[in-house]
Amino acid sequence: MSVPPSDPASAPAVAAELRESAGRERREKLRGFLTDWQAVTGLILVVAFFASAIFAPWLAPYDPNAMDIPARMSGPTWAHLAGTDQLGRDTFSRILYGGRVALYIAAIGVSVSLIIGLVLGMIAGYGPRWLDNLLLLAFDAVRSFPAIILALATVALTGPSLTVVLAIVIITTIPSYGRVARTATMALRHTEFILAERSLGASTPRILLHHVMPNVIGPLLILAAMEVPVVVSIEAGLSFLGIGVLPPKASWGTILNEGYLVIRDAPWMVIAGGIPLILTTLGFTFLGEALRDVFDPRMGRGR
Repeated sequence: MSVPPSDPASAPAVAAELRESAGRERREKLRGFLTDWQAVTGLILVVAFFASAIFAPWLAPYDPNAMDIPARMSGPTWAHLAGTDQLGRDTFSRILYGGRVALYIAAIGVSVSLIIGLVLGMIAGYGPRWLDNLLLLAFDAVRSFPAIILALATVALTGPSLTVVLAIVIITTIPSYGRVARTATMALRHTEFILAERSLGASTPRILLHHVMPNVIGPLLILAAMEVPVVVSIEAGLSFLGIGVLPPKASWGTILNEGYLVIRDAPWMVIAGGIPLILTTLGFTFLGEALRDVFDPRMGRGR
């Protein structure tokens, strides 16, 4: 059966139909996202986390380090919504400023580890077998080493600081992104469009940058959304142990540590310090799962 020649005049109509179809698909995905209660809840909590951290200097009613000794360890009141600590500092203000530390660690830590993991994963998935095995060995070695032991060893050499926390976060989260990028790259390296590019003489960096990375970055961004609460928890845990952010700088981990010391007399400090961790974890988890369902329905919750 012969194929009729294509009509050049119909090309604009076909292109317009394709654009309309793509736009309709985007609208359907957005509608599905906005009608999912978990997605909306996660989005609200994530926006609240970013807004409270960014605008903390304007939202905090007090200086986070200002001491009011007569009001020390007072319970929640209209003057101090989350009470005060053993030095009379306003706990609510310290929680808001602690969110700035969490946002700083999450933003830089997740971004840097995602970029490094993406590059190493694509190299492992597209490179020779020996290089793939070497990088996988490195990923497994890092993942098998407990983060707390790495933190203790580093602090023993350098002393506790925010830089140490950031370095620990980056090192321990790179393997997650690297493995996802490697798997996605290996699935793409023998596809027809990649083979066609290679036959046309395209260089490996060009193939990875222009053809592999755009198809790999989506799953990594979804993973990054779900990794944010892990990173925040690592920072809070290290600060709680005294090997992260040091007092008097406000951090959710230091607030929990200070509250734990006086938990019998002022339990509201532990409660107030734990609530933002719980809400942040729920927000990013709900949002990450919703984005996964939108962009990869095969991994959805089966609704």
